[in-house]
Amino acid sequence: MSRAEIGNIAAYAGKARPMKIAVAMLPLLWLGTAAAAPTCDTKGVHVQVLGSGGPELHGGRAASGNLVWIEGKPRVLVDIGGGAALRFAEAGAEVADLDVILLTNLRADRTADLPALVAASVFENRARPLPLYGPEGDRLMPSTVTFVRALFDNTRGAYRHLGDFLSPLAKTAYKLQPYDVRERPVKIGAPRKRSEEVQVQAVFANDALRVSAVPVTNGAVPGLAFRVEAGGKSVVFSGDGGADAALERLAHGADILVAPHAAPDAAPADLGRLAGQAGVKQLTLVHRMRATSGKEDEMLTAIRKGFAGPVTFADDLDCLDP
Repeated sequence: MSRAEIGNIAAYAGKARPMKIAVAMLPLLWLGTAAAAPTCDTKGVHVQVLGSGGPELHGGRAASGNLVWIEGKPRVLVDIGGGAALRFAEAGAEVADLDVILLTNLRADRTADLPALVAASVFENRARPLPLYGPEGDRLMPSTVTFVRALFDNTRGAYRHLGDFLSPLAKTAYKLQPYDVRERPVKIGAPRKRSEEVQVQAVFANDALRVSAVPVTNGAVPGLAFRVEAGGKSVVFSGDGGADAALERLAHGADILVAPHAAPDAAPADLGRLAGQAGVKQLTLVHRMRATSGKEDEMLTAIRKGFAGPVTFADDLDCLDP
């Protein structure tokens, strides 16, 4: 090798060295950004809004997603729409700590980041199964079991490379356990309105929490509203359900009702009336979109016709104390 060639290599190395230093510093910058995210208190029960938006890509909001923290651990995940998996990480949560995933419906704005969440969990140390509950299907929508299999089945799934999470034969991953929450049949009798027929169903329970649900609809899409009870507190997630008798029954005496911001899911006045009649202690509004952006005062006035308690217009990563 000539002296000229050696000189060129040395010069290149000298120029490259600052670049290496700069690259080495980037992880520190990223860690600093992640650490700046809001976190919930490590004592008691708290609700964290991961995504305060909806299907629109608007206002820097992730789509629907919520966490229930119990004694500093994220135990319940309710919905996981677009962007919510990133918020999950920013909140400091890990899939390894989850006891259950609840899907209020199977629209994209409530489920799009489920594959991303499962893929990320490959890098975590989880062995126990992860149950996942969602609505049954109809002609328009698949059931939750069919939906999860369509994503992760190891021969036909869209993400079949993650098939070990479903395959009973695979030993390299924990198991997703999807369940359909089916509406209980009603005793034969006089015709009644559907919302009056619906019964609150027990869905999941362990030593730390209990989950119950009622079926709700938004247009032709089957859905569920969930109630999570833990540490003497109760939180209800309405999903896209309207302000009907079934949701009111589920929300009776709840510490927090997490509900969409406005119509078409539930008009503000109707939502306020339901919260008041159900004896809800505080109301948190999510699913914030262009139709109601900048109209918070107007919405609050309508809600106040039926509800006098605290009302929060949530942002991503907000922590709520029941």
